[in-house]
Amino acid sequence: MPTPISEHTVPWPEEDAARFAADGYWRGSPLGHLLRDVADRVPGATAVVDAADGTRLTHAELAGRADAAAARLLGLGLAAGDRIVVQLGNGWEFVVLTLACLRAGIVPVMALPAHRRHELSYLARHAEAAAIAVPDRLRDFDHQALAHELAADVEGPWHVLVAGTDLRPDSIDLRALCGPGEAVVPPAPDSRDVAVFLLSGGTTGLPKLIARTHDDYAYNAMASAEVAGMDGDTGYLVSLPAGHNFPLACPGILGTLLAGGTVVMLPSPEPARVFATIAAEGVTHTAVVPAVAGRWLEHAVENGAGDLASLRVLQVGGARLADELARRVKPVLGATLQQVFGMAEGLLNYTRLDDPDEIVCTTQGRPLSPADEIRLVDELDQDVPPGAPGSLLTRGPYTPRGYYKAAEQNARAFTADGWYRSGDICRMTPDGNLIVEGRDKDMINRGGEKVSAEEVENLVYQLPAVSQVAAVAMPDPVLGERVCLYVVPRPGATVTLEEIRAAMEGRGVARFKLPEHLVLVDELVSTKVGKIDKKALRADIAARVTA
Repeated sequence: MPTPISEHTVPWPEEDAARFAADGYWRGSPLGHLLRDVADRVPGATAVVDAADGTRLTHAELAGRADAAAARLLGLGLAAGDRIVVQLGNGWEFVVLTLACLRAGIVPVMALPAHRRHELSYLARHAEAAAIAVPDRLRDFDHQALAHELAADVEGPWHVLVAGTDLRPDSIDLRALCGPGEAVVPPAPDSRDVAVFLLSGGTTGLPKLIARTHDDYAYNAMASAEVAGMDGDTGYLVSLPAGHNFPLACPGILGTLLAGGTVVMLPSPEPARVFATIAAEGVTHTAVVPAVAGRWLEHAVENGAGDLASLRVLQVGGARLADELARRVKPVLGATLQQVFGMAEGLLNYTRLDDPDEIVCTTQGRPLSPADEIRLVDELDQDVPPGAPGSLLTRGPYTPRGYYKAAEQNARAFTADGWYRSGDICRMTPDGNLIVEGRDKDMINRGGEKVSAEEVENLVYQLPAVSQVAAVAMPDPVLGERVCLYVVPRPGATVTLEEIRAAMEGRGVARFKLPEHLVLVDELVSTKVGKIDKKALRADIAARVTA
């Protein structure tokens, strides 16, 4: 039996929980029931379009499949509170399975398609998962084979659910599980139960699990949908990996469905296909990271954008968007830019759709909720003067008070009175908008994917030829940052980038974490107290790139 989730989560103080409920932020209904209410209200409206295989589901059909799938999951022996690792591409199966879990109280652990054994084994063990959902193959990688190999890493039963046509006899057909059928509505989970586990972009090794409850995540999605101007006529295109917090609930898939709109699933953000899908499906909203926004702008200028008349809002988040790119969005793509600065741990900031261009193009927005609390502090946790840069601390109705099963990390990431240390360095304008100036933690932001320098270093230290290593962010005009290694080889040994990448791939590390530049040095520069001077190394690689 897995450990009950409640034994390892940090609840909001009861006084705060009562206030959030009394003020209407928490509705007291689980997400699955809120989504079922929408289906009852607009049963014939289109809910999901899979642009890859042509599947189209109405809200009634989606709700029916979700209920049937929930019953089938319970029939496999899963129970409310059990965990399932979800590593699916952007297809209709992701949406149906996620809603089925929400209905049954089974908790999805949102992995990413890029994850490999290194990450998936950890997630399965840490979450005590009983199942995994994967594609058969995706981009020439055999996810099904890896999913079965993970059985050796977990205790208890291990169900492998596979979306695809090439199924092994010991796999469960996910498409059949998510197909239409007679629904037996399961008992509703409590609205304060954990609805989903998101992954942190943390700096200290493998990702931590962020426990989002039905109450707080429903508010996250619904309030975001309101700020993004969503309604029943919304068509939201998902081209970023659907398991990310941004396309899942900011407002994302859940916000769109709760608004009665249509979710359009697309496997990748490749510009030509995206533009064609926007035109064909009348997409009104979509979300990208800055690197993708840059590719779309470049493609539109060089090849034409086609018919993007329906596109009203382009959300950009995951990393700081350069002001120069921000100013080009509306003239080139015709859509209103909405900058989004947030974190899977909670706090979301948005520029508003009626903000003047100067705010939209030069800030990362202001907090979503009137109940969001913000502090910008110095190294001593003292508030900085107005307009000065400081480290961002936050609390609020959708910012949890701790990670799952992570007491040591919680002591570092949260203050004693519940403020979350985001690790972002920000300034606040007089009108309350935030400008993100960087990070105060050792993390590399590669096109929106957060890479822990410590995790990379720990992996590289396993190579016998390496004496010392430091991973730092290398500036990149497309992705923002790439992983750069400074390595001191052992005497007489040789080290190459190709060897390091091959060794990491051999350990099943996600490709986005692989270093892309190597600098060999005789010694690593140190601070006065003997620590590796990452600031000096970042300055050095920036100078090398400029040269």
